[in-house]
Amino acid sequence: MSNAKPLRILVWNEGVHEALNEPPHIGEIYPEGIHGAIAAGLRESHPGATITTATLAGDEDHGLSEEALAATDVLLWWGHKAHADVSDRVVERVQRHVLGGMGLIVLHSGHFAKIFTKLLGTSCSLAWRNDGERELVWTVKPSHPIADGVDNPIVIPEQEMYGELFDIPDPDDLIFISSFAGGEVFRSGVTFTRGKGRIFYFSPGDQEYPVYHHPQIRRVIANGVSWAAQPDVLRAPPEVSNRPQGWIEAGASANSQPMTEGVMR
Repeated sequence: MSNAKPLRILVWNEGVHEALNEPPHIGEIYPEGIHGAIAAGLRESHPGATITTATLAGDEDHGLSEEALAATDVLLWWGHKAHADVSDRVVERVQRHVLGGMGLIVLHSGHFAKIFTKLLGTSCSLAWRNDGERELVWTVKPSHPIADGVDNPIVIPEQEMYGELFDIPDPDDLIFISSFAGGEVFRSGVTFTRGKGRIFYFSPGDQEYPVYHHPQIRRVIANGVSWAAQPDVLRAPPEVSNRPQGWIEAGASANSQPMTEGVMR
């Protein structure tokens, strides 16, 4: 019997497309919202996990309060229309938790999310075209745990095209590269480490298409959650230092000796 702690997973979606009914068929392909479809897939792959969802309009903290994040091993992030509406205060809080060891899975147009650009330090811009083209997701690092049991390639019949140049730092791992019918290629699955936290960016999954119902896309996301989760990493409470205030000044005062110009004694 395993003594592993049950994972605590929070799926965050801005929820704006669903609220505006854009596109008009989003309610048909995602009746429980994009976050609902992602959470449903994770419940299949992680039946023992505690899986919750949150959206931008949930409350003043967008469902990402200190208490919610402290109770989260992996946060999944989907955003598109309302990146600017996410509170900077909340972004700083999420960043602190990632640096402390919380896993972060950034999906599709979350590449422009404040939290992703803040953690990576680049524009995270890319080329795009939305003509509903076929996407092939090729595994280029099959030894990585996120690629475990994944078809090579994953065939997505219709998807928004994302193409290079993708303005990100060199990733720790390049796991997937996508190719599109128009000839473009894209680094569609990459990992980063920031502080103690593990970050996985995975691009397939636009609001126009039922990509988050695709069994292989669900497999990749499930693997990403397992890889990013570090439930045994202890995160420091907010505003708490590991060293007493004044330790530098006190130590320097006790150990300092007057310096004599010119000759060392």
